[in-house]
This record gives sequence, C-alpha cells and structure tokens, in this order.
Amino acid sequence: MKKFISFFLLIGLFYISSAQDSLDYLIASKADSVEIKLWKIGGIGAIAVSQVSLTNWAAGGQNSLSGNARLNLFANYKKNNSTLENTFDLGYGFVRQGPMNTRKSDDKIDFTSKYGRKASKLWYYSGLINLKTQMFPGYKYPNDTVRISNFFAPAYIVTSIGMDYKPDDCLTLLLSPLTGKITIVFNQELADAGAFGVKKAVYDIIGNRITPGENLRYEFGGYLKMIYKKDLMENVFLQTKLDLFSNYVDKPLNIDISWEILITMKVNKYISASLISHLVYDDDIDVKIDDDRDGVIDYIGPKVQFKEVLGIGFSYKFN
Repeated sequence: MKKFISFFLLIGLFYISSAQDSLDYLIASKADSVEIKLWKIGGIGAIAVSQVSLTNWAAGGQNSLSGNARLNLFANYKKNNSTLENTFDLGYGFVRQGPMNTRKSDDKIDFTSKYGRKASKLWYYSGLINLKTQMFPGYKYPNDTVRISNFFAPAYIVTSIGMDYKPDDCLTLLLSPLTGKITIVFNQELADAGAFGVKKAVYDIIGNRITPGENLRYEFGGYLKMIYKKDLMENVFLQTKLDLFSNYVDKPLNIDISWEILITMKVNKYISASLISHLVYDDDIDVKIDDDRDGVIDYIGPKVQFKEVLGIGFSYKFN
C-alpha cells in the first residue's frame, strides 16, 4: 500500500513540476500581452453578520451574535493543449447566544490544483492534487474543553490521475481509477483515540499506552470529482462540487461522499445573499448520536453529516 501511495506522490510531484514550468514560461513572457491573457484570475469574498439585542423584552429570548465569512479564489491557465486550474476556498463562521462562549459554526480550507493535457475535443489527460482541512480547533459542545478536531486533524490529501471530461465551460468531470488518499491526524490525543479512521493506540490492562495511535491512514482506490457552475439567471449563480471515493482494498462499496452547493443572489455591486450546503458521508468517521438528548450516547458509527449556512451581507467579486 505504501508503495502505491509513494507512486502517486511521485506522480503529484511530476504534475507540480509541469505546472511550475507553465508558470515560469508565463513569467518569462511578461512583456508579451498575449501571454498575460492566458491566465484567468479572480474570486469572490463575502462577510455576513447577524445580531439580536434584547432589553426587558417581555416575550423572552436571548441576545445573539453570529457571522460567517468566505473567500473563493481561482487562477486558471490555458495554452494550446495544456490547462492548469487552481482553486482555493476558505470559510469561517461563529455564533454566540446568551451567556455561552463563542462557538465555531464553520471552518474550511480547501485547495485543488488540476493539470490537464488535451486528448480529444472533450477529454483531457489529467492529474489532480486536493487538500482539505480546517483552521481552528473544534469542541464537543456544550463542553468546550473536549477537543474533537484541530488544524490538520483531520486533513485529507488526494492525488489522482485519470481523464477529465469538459463538454463546456460549466462542467468538468474527472474520472480517476488510480487515486491515493491520505488521512492525516497530527493531534496525538485524537490519533490515540482512532479519530477519523486512523489506527488507534494500544493500551495494557491498566491503561498504559503501549503503541501510540497512527497519524496517517493510507487508502488506494477510485475517485470522481464533478464541478458544475452556471449563472441560473441574472444575478443568481450556482456552483456545486461532488467528490466520490471508493477504497479498493477495504469495503469498496462504502463510498465516501462530499457534496457542496453554493447559491449566490446578488442584490447590487456589494450586497448579496448566499446559501451554502455541505453533505458528507465517510464510512471511517464514527459519529456519536444522542437520539433522545438524555446525555446517553445511543449510536456510534458512520452517519450522514449535513451543514447549511445562509447569509446576507457584503460581497465583492473580482477578475
């Protein structure tokens, strides 16, 4: 398995080298305005804040403050039969209600770089590298002392080679039968607990740790990544991303799913509303469920995870 992963990491390094060659060529040709136009660079940033303040309010309620911010950047290069597509997404949100401490409601780092070489009118030979993680610790609320996640705990790195289908500017569909996936848990306490599918620590009968939990988990399988983006109507934009991964050597029918939807509705140049949803299923991630909310865990195991963020606030799009 490690040989497979090493092979794909080498493929990734080769891919990065090819991409860097394209970038160096562009920099060397700065004087040529035609070369400058080979890059398309842009993005969108948005901030939304909501507040409720109550004083002697007879109907009851609690003061609250919430906010979320996101930044979506892209840098795409195209020359002759070669393409290089880079995206970088950041997201963070918080909520504070009544006397409770501020809690995190969103936290995301997602970087993807994909190199393609044209094979036919609609198909490209492609290599992809994707990194997903978070910025700040996550806690088991309402207990804000039990940490359940952190920066690079987890982090997911996917390296794949395959074929990319591009019928138009709206859709890209990468099909990769050769994909390496690494799950990283650099927080040793979480690694010892076997969080996010890594191998847990081994203890003796009195609780002494014999073997620490592993910080890395390697997987080899097939991967599909679909991105669709389109202006549905004037000032209404849709983008959806779907990632599917099947581990060939361990329960290949239990497919990992990550599906994101972003809808933005622009009011004017600076004000917009956005709706973000994210559905996740990973057979290696155990979720603790208290169905009747009596403080007793009723279920531990993989479960569909869902997040939705609705915001209205300031936004700015640039190219």
